[in-house]
Amino acid sequence: MAAIGVHIGGTCSCVAVYKDGRADVVANDAGDRVTPAVVAYRANEKIVGLAAKQGRIRNASNTIVKVKQILGRCFDDPQVQRHVAKSKCSQVIDKDGKPRYEIDIGEELKIVPPEEVMKLIFEKMKETAQSALGSDVNDVVITVPLDFGKNQKNVLRQAAQAVGFNVLRLIHEPAAALLAFGVGQESPTGKSNALVYKLGGSSLSVTIVEVNSGMYRVLATHTDDSIGGECFTEALAQYLASEFQRSFRHDVKSNVRAMMKLVNSAEVAKHTLSTLGSSNCFVDSLHEGLDFDCSVSRARFESVCSALFSQSVQPIQKLVEEAGLSGSEISKVVLCGGSARIPKLQQMIRDLFPDVDLFNSIPSDEVIAVGAAIEAALLLGKENNTLDEDAVIVECSARDIVAKESNESGADSYKVVFPSGTPLPARKHHAFQAPGNVSSVCLELYESGEKGCEPERIKLAQIVLKDLQLKEGSNHDILSVLTMKRDGSLHVTCTEQGTGISEAVTIDN
Repeated sequence: MAAIGVHIGGTCSCVAVYKDGRADVVANDAGDRVTPAVVAYRANEKIVGLAAKQGRIRNASNTIVKVKQILGRCFDDPQVQRHVAKSKCSQVIDKDGKPRYEIDIGEELKIVPPEEVMKLIFEKMKETAQSALGSDVNDVVITVPLDFGKNQKNVLRQAAQAVGFNVLRLIHEPAAALLAFGVGQESPTGKSNALVYKLGGSSLSVTIVEVNSGMYRVLATHTDDSIGGECFTEALAQYLASEFQRSFRHDVKSNVRAMMKLVNSAEVAKHTLSTLGSSNCFVDSLHEGLDFDCSVSRARFESVCSALFSQSVQPIQKLVEEAGLSGSEISKVVLCGGSARIPKLQQMIRDLFPDVDLFNSIPSDEVIAVGAAIEAALLLGKENNTLDEDAVIVECSARDIVAKESNESGADSYKVVFPSGTPLPARKHHAFQAPGNVSSVCLELYESGEKGCEPERIKLAQIVLKDLQLKEGSNHDILSVLTMKRDGSLHVTCTEQGTGISEAVTIDN
């Protein structure tokens, strides 16, 4: 049996097949390698993909988009409420505390749960894979965002199983993106930090992953649902509407149908401008029988969307700092998500990491599906490096490592730095402050008792920073870096940020 990977995003879906030693995305019946995650209901049929998306102009109220945003959530979930407020298509109602789509197919109102919509998309993905292979396919790996909860994962799994898929595993999107490029797989003994940048149709996510001995560990992640490829399309559509008004003296910005036509044209132009210097936008009978024809250059597009580009790259530097790293400690940047192909965006990311390998050789909207197919091949033993029992043994810390702190009143408090069960090796940063009127600061580390027992803390180390400069009216900012090796030994470095005074100690297992 073939190994396949499926990625269903907020706006598009994609299926990849592992065959003859490599994973490739396969095209659907329309010849497109990426299928819009859009479902349209008609009187006697259900349409999935490009035809459903293009039909929004005439059938908006019965067209369902972005089902992933509300799948497995309660109606009062903030994410669902944002979806309801922004939706220009089918109406979402509350039924027994769950979101449901209300579809009017003429004779009656039909109440459709999000799970049924997701099932139809999975059916499309399965048909696409079967057509490419010429045989039935069942075994699949499906990707999910890092912020997907347990219930959302269960609902997604059940929707896939309902169409006959045997779900081998659900893997996170950043891990799939790294697998697609083989990051950490060719030389699994090395240790590095990779940044996965995903700009999809409806959201942005940036994740920093530590790659160590072939394993991935998330150090920090950021998700922003207010920015995505649709924002660029909408900005370009608004520009086209302004151009139409300038040429014909008609304002179509409040005309829903006309704006949908412009959005469709703007999206085609946006994709074209990723490879060409200009694109022609033509809309037949946009308003009162008037045709609209406009040429948009890449420079004009970049000017119109300049604020959106800044918003898209802004979280990167902040996340690197949050992970306690510097830009030079990021050795690889992986791009994924359809909008990550925009040349201006890629250039801005290159400017942030001028000496870092930028992985973009695979089309960005196909990367995650390719990684899922590779994972499926590994699980089915189709890759040469099949898993054995030793390969899945992970060294972990046996007990909590705790740092002792004192607040302004002098009361002691304890903060867990390494929870028990942390995969090794691992590194953590622990920042704390001390009053500026003292010339020495002490950090005490303890090993705690097992969970469920009365905390029994065994003192491991005491690190003292001496001869600090007195600071009247301010505090000493201390940063400690704790590194636990695979053998359980712990190396601790404490540094006073103002003066750079530092002390280090190594604690054997």
